[in-house]
Amino acid sequence: MFELPRAATRILSVLEGAGHEAWVVGGWVRDAVMGLPDHDVDVTTDARWQQVAAACRAAGIPVHETGTAHGTVTCVVDGVPVEVTTYRVEGAYSDARHPDSVEFVGSVELDLARRDLTVNAMAYHPARGLLDPYGGVSDIASRTVRCVGEPAARLAEDALRVLRAVRFACRLGFAIEPATQAALVAAAPELSRIASERVGAELSGILSSGRAAWALMREPEVMLAALPELAPMRGLDQRNPHHAYDVYGHTARTVAGVECFCGGVVAPELAWAALLHDVGKPSCLSVDEGGVGHFYGHPKAGAELARGVLRRLAIPGEVAAPAVALVRHHDRPIAPSPRSVRCLLARLDAACPGRAVPLAHMLMELKRADAWARRPDGAAGVDVVDAFEAALRRELRADAAFRVRDLAVSGRDVMGELGLESGPEVGRVLAAALDAVMAGEVANEREALLEWMGTGR
Repeated sequence: MFELPRAATRILSVLEGAGHEAWVVGGWVRDAVMGLPDHDVDVTTDARWQQVAAACRAAGIPVHETGTAHGTVTCVVDGVPVEVTTYRVEGAYSDARHPDSVEFVGSVELDLARRDLTVNAMAYHPARGLLDPYGGVSDIASRTVRCVGEPAARLAEDALRVLRAVRFACRLGFAIEPATQAALVAAAPELSRIASERVGAELSGILSSGRAAWALMREPEVMLAALPELAPMRGLDQRNPHHAYDVYGHTARTVAGVECFCGGVVAPELAWAALLHDVGKPSCLSVDEGGVGHFYGHPKAGAELARGVLRRLAIPGEVAAPAVALVRHHDRPIAPSPRSVRCLLARLDAACPGRAVPLAHMLMELKRADAWARRPDGAAGVDVVDAFEAALRRELRADAAFRVRDLAVSGRDVMGELGLESGPEVGRVLAAALDAVMAGEVANEREALLEWMGTGR
């Protein structure tokens, strides 16, 4: 039915040649049924890990003992790693995170029974065909996410499965069937017992799916349990004529806007920034004498909150730092002038050196989505962003200076012109020269800058 990768075929052949039974399981089988590109291949077998290692090493296949406590080794065929795991069932999960015990068994059917979702509980063998005891093929055909067995019991075993179910619904574009949905809502509070980095990995998967807005709108109980900082935003009336939605609803629509404008492929730093851009609003709400709500200082407050959230979730620094910068500047006033463009680039470069240009484009997408998400008509403010983005492109084509290293003079030039020794004063002169260039007071040309310095600035 399906064409297995050579690495999987080789592992099956070696194990069966040694007298064992083996099947391909997991994501590769699900994606093959759906006609999607190849996924990493996992194999399950009745052989114990020691027997797997011995058989593969005898066949010249390198083996790494990557998870022997759970019966797993990684076998490498022509540079392709294949995880091979002994059939197993799991004991009770007293901490809602890890099984208290693992028992190795001799039946693939028992192994499949422990898995989380029906679409992940299928096995395939090139001679024996597809083994689908829980209706995974039917659920794929109906585009349904369903737990294996009784949903509440399955989710109680490992609360992270709550987020996994939402992630698969997002990734596959499936709906969650009613019994599983009810169990997700009931089990969501148990996410507080899950290690933060595991929650962060699942949330990253939801954000990368291009359907995080769906998760926010359709699975608020799960998303708020996974990210408690969002909870004060839900139901928070902005009391402002420019905003038709509460802060949470506006955030969900901003995420939807970013996903739409980016064609469903959103850079992770932009996705996190869209999710967290207004997280500082609840603490910054004030109401004026006319009853109008204001959120003075919320970008700064939000940036600090976002920094803490991303650190807790173990989001890599190369994603977290630019996401925080985008949150900090998402509400920054902009004008389609060279000075405004250069000032923004300078601030972004100070926050994330070397990344100012791509971050400026991401910021425009965030600001465009933020404006679009304020009211149902989605028009107010977008024209300002469009005009600024046009100015940004003009400045970039003209190699606009926004860093000291962009200047047409160097520290050596400063020392020669002003008779200075190397030291802080040279840096101050260069910084002043950059300010003057960015303000349009002097051209970024060597002779013009030297003359500007020599006249006392």
